[in-house]
Amino acid sequence: MALHSGPATQGWGLTAKGMVPFTRMLRIPFLAKKMNEHDIAAPLAAALAAKGYASLTSVQQAALEPEARGRDVLVSAQTGSGKTVAFGLAMAGDILDGDSLPDVSQPLALAIAPTRELALQVARELGWLYAQAGARIATCVGGMDYRTERRALERGAHIVVGTPGRLRDHIERGSLDLSGLAACVLDEADEMLDLGFREDLEFILGSAPASRRTLLFSATVPPAIEQLARDFQRDALRIQAMGEARQHGDIEYRALSVAARDREHAIFNTLRYYEASRAIIFCKTRANVNHLLARMGNRGFKVVALSGELSQQERSHALQALRDGRARVCIATDVAARGIDLPGLELVIHADLPTNPDTLLHRSGRTGRAGAKGTSVLIVPSSEYKRAQRLLQRARLVAEWGKAPSAEEVQARDDERMTDHPALGEAPGDEAALASALLDRFGAEQVASAFVRLWREGRPAPEELSENVVPAPSAPRERGEFGPAVWFLLSVGHSGRAEARWLLPKICEAGDITRDAIGAIRVKTEQTFVQIAAAVADNFGERTELEPGLTMRRIEGEPVFDVPAARVKKPHRGQDRSQERGPERAHSPRAPYAEPQELRPRAKAKAGAKPPLRPEPVASEPVTRNAPAPQAEAAEAPRKARWSSEKKLAHKTSAKPGPKAGSKSAGFKSHGGSARDDGAEGRPRRAAGFRSHRAEGGWQGKGEDKPFRARPKPGTRSGKPGPR
Repeated sequence: MALHSGPATQGWGLTAKGMVPFTRMLRIPFLAKKMNEHDIAAPLAAALAAKGYASLTSVQQAALEPEARGRDVLVSAQTGSGKTVAFGLAMAGDILDGDSLPDVSQPLALAIAPTRELALQVARELGWLYAQAGARIATCVGGMDYRTERRALERGAHIVVGTPGRLRDHIERGSLDLSGLAACVLDEADEMLDLGFREDLEFILGSAPASRRTLLFSATVPPAIEQLARDFQRDALRIQAMGEARQHGDIEYRALSVAARDREHAIFNTLRYYEASRAIIFCKTRANVNHLLARMGNRGFKVVALSGELSQQERSHALQALRDGRARVCIATDVAARGIDLPGLELVIHADLPTNPDTLLHRSGRTGRAGAKGTSVLIVPSSEYKRAQRLLQRARLVAEWGKAPSAEEVQARDDERMTDHPALGEAPGDEAALASALLDRFGAEQVASAFVRLWREGRPAPEELSENVVPAPSAPRERGEFGPAVWFLLSVGHSGRAEARWLLPKICEAGDITRDAIGAIRVKTEQTFVQIAAAVADNFGERTELEPGLTMRRIEGEPVFDVPAARVKKPHRGQDRSQERGPERAHSPRAPYAEPQELRPRAKAKAGAKPPLRPEPVASEPVTRNAPAPQAEAAEAPRKARWSSEKKLAHKTSAKPGPKAGSKSAGFKSHGGSARDDGAEGRPRRAAGFRSHRAEGGWQGKGEDKPFRARPKPGTRSGKPGPR
């Protein structure tokens, strides 16, 4: 473990030489101690012994260090490291009165968790830890009956465990009094900030007395957690459990390379291959959870899902189904599965790669607990090979790369489990008579065949995977110090299209060495530098020709490689750049506006001055023709008027333009109209136009002897027009 403390603005590390700045902190290796070597209260020590604790974990031991007693602490440790028991032991000195708890009306300790499941899990852990001390523990979580929680608080509780929202509700309603609080614990503090509970946490901590002790436990310590510690902790001690970045000895890590289209089939075959009693599959989004839930349900898997869209009741039913054995697989997102405890979890499958090493360790840490073995499997499509390698390297994990189990491998594993089943080695019991009757009727071979078919029908069938999968990359080789070496110069560089992968086999062949004897290869523009182990450097001599035109020459000492000069950062647009250009390029800024120049007046012509000489015009002589053209004679002849004056006066009738003169129609007279005279002399008679059917002499219908009656209009009587 590593301990460091100090004021809120500066970190300090605890080393063998005393208090030093955090930047120079030295980590102290964790040394396991026996239970009797720790100063633990008698009721808590008895509870640990009853649970089978032989020693404490690193985070539990750090919480009991003398430097941490009575102080605010910020603890970072991975999932499964025993943080709940750690803060249970840490706050014992603040709430215990000897070997028991006093009778109080206000709670002495408060534990805050981000989710309902984690809060209930913390309450169960603290329940057995403080059982012999007579502790009364109350829970205040969302989704539970508010009146039941209020009655539990009124009866008096030593420890209250809850979620931020429900705890704030009880405080505002006056059912939770924090005036006597001695210790406050924030479990999974980083997750609570991610879920948006910062305002609730500030309200709860602000309602607690200033003399309380604040314990922050978090899997990671981002800047937001550090800010929270500065705001609500005093002289905090930072505890980081050593070994949290090291590979867990009880967890086997495997990375399965699959084709992108076989991702789901690889998950199905992995579940069938391991046949774990409980398994959890992590997805990145809720949509992926729902999609995988439907696909697995159709294939006969006993599966439940955990996502943010589920109600508290649905989450409780899902977790209870996993604990009862009615479901064997849980599909969840990182947020929904944060803090849940699934005992006996044997398999963790990462359907989507985690975003950072902390998430990978947090997911995988749910298996391999309490000395049990577990397996963490990463499903890696071909497009995510490099990302998976970087993720494992940053997490300091070594995974075994391979292909996903094929259908034949799953079938062979099923047959192996069937033949090794304990029931086949047991003596016949009450079913002996029926077994004998079946053998007599059908024979041993037919009975065995039926048993095999029934065995296989009760399990989902394995899926066929693609054969042409790109081979998985090998684990990155960790190279230490190369040791004594000799540098050689090659007569080719980037200009000759030289590459390390092209030069490596040529060098190995020329010196009869392996690639392990070759160190750094630095390809420059015109030449290349190669580092050869000193033990085999004599194989090349002073000068060796690798191929025609390519030589390898030994050089003395270590070459100095030119480091490119750092690029000068340019100022922002609008800033003065004269200082960065240097004194030789410095110049004074130009005036914003230039002065207008005075215009000279145009010179006037002098009196009596002659204008510039121009050529005199030359008169053109008329062109004479022998005979006039016909067009000329026609042009000279007078034109004949188209209309005479008398004809114009006789034709003109009005000043307005009108139609051409001529005969006009008498109009439409088919319905009894009579022509009329408009009084104009010389004009034709006009028709009277269309007359209505009611007019005299109008249309009489089919019978000429019957008088015509017009049909009345709507809204009128007898055809008379009505009001509009």
